Amino acid sequence: MSTTTLEERLDYKHLWSLIKDMRFGMLAHRHADGGLHAHPLTTQNKSLDEGVLYFFVSRATEVGRRLQADGDVNVSYSDPQKDHYVSIAGKATINNDRAKKERLFNMMTKAWFPQGVDDPNLELVEVRITHAEFWDVKESKTKQLVKMASAAMTGQPPRMGEHKEVHFS
Repeated sequence: MSTTTLEERLDYKHLWSLIKDMRFGMLAHRHADGGLHAHPLTTQNKSLDEGVLYFFVSRATEVGRRLQADGDVNVSYSDPQKDHYVSIAGKATINNDRAKKERLFNMMTKAWFPQGVDDPNLELVEVRITHAEFWDVKESKTKQLVKMASAAMTGQPPRMGEHKEVHFS
């Protein structure tokens, strides 16, 4: 990811601040029948410095095979308690780099892959982010209700929080 402006770097940091505590993302991909399928996956990242998200999946599932056939994916995150919502589009591939797997592997992952990085079912999915969009509502629930009531009376849409698109190169 090449960052050219301070604003872009701040957007990338803000994006990571929104998703870093949301352990699970819903990864949507194209299924063999042409329909979209989504799977809850645990984000393995420690940061978003590379503009890449990492997930471990099992070879026993169709996810890895489908991503090799069509790597266009969407990963969505939501935290309704904090009113944080994120949608990430990207290109997914299977990464066979053992050193990367070792860096990302943890005790929670071991529950699914008891043989560790040597588990024959372990696959590392790498999603290179191309575009992200987030909604970060900072107003209290009471203030949101007041703004929505005002919008209903005036016919003007409420302006709440921050909504932004972030492009990755």
